[in-house]
Amino acid sequence: MTLKERYAFFIAYFSQHQPTAETELHYTNPFELVVAVVLSAQCTDKRVNLVTPALFQRYPDCYAMSRASFDELFPYIRSVNYPNSKTKHLLGLSQLLCTQFNGEIPATIDELQTLPGVGRKTANVVVSVLFDQAAMAVDTHVFRVAARLGLTKNAKTPLACELQLVKNIPTQHIPRAHHWLILHGRYVCVARKPLCNTCALTDICSYYQKATKKAKLVKPT
Repeated sequence: MTLKERYAFFIAYFSQHQPTAETELHYTNPFELVVAVVLSAQCTDKRVNLVTPALFQRYPDCYAMSRASFDELFPYIRSVNYPNSKTKHLLGLSQLLCTQFNGEIPATIDELQTLPGVGRKTANVVVSVLFDQAAMAVDTHVFRVAARLGLTKNAKTPLACELQLVKNIPTQHIPRAHHWLILHGRYVCVARKPLCNTCALTDICSYYQKATKKAKLVKPT
């Protein structure tokens, strides 16, 4: 199977079965999405979604959050991973949004990365979800699933993975493909023991094909 055929199968399958794939983070406006994505770094979406209702009720926009103190904001997010640094990030990005961006979420990856706590992955998520831009955010799920399926080859870093995916996925599919890979990694192609027996992508999966070939070579004792 060629790489082109592999990508074609991947896109065709998910276009049919998950045509409206989207983030599982809960938000009602652009500011809430940015905050939720920052909180989701090295933390589950489920945990973030438990924290954000009270947080957003108390701090509905960047102006309200920018006026908070560390001690006021911290209790709202204490249960997420790395709450100390994330509290500082949220205060910093809220203040910068107020002073540099007139309270609006910037629409470019470069501008977003000037905000505290916003790296390339977070910026890619934001422009993809909010502005439907062809940006591929690579988290651990995307990195793992892309490699297992054979969509990427010898990608040693998230950036290398991102560049290979963007090169081979048609522009109009990139925003959804990010979610296809994440959701597949979260519920089917899990890290420790992928659920290959329930996966519909085994025909193109390098990981499955190697595992099957290895099992056939193992002779019973």
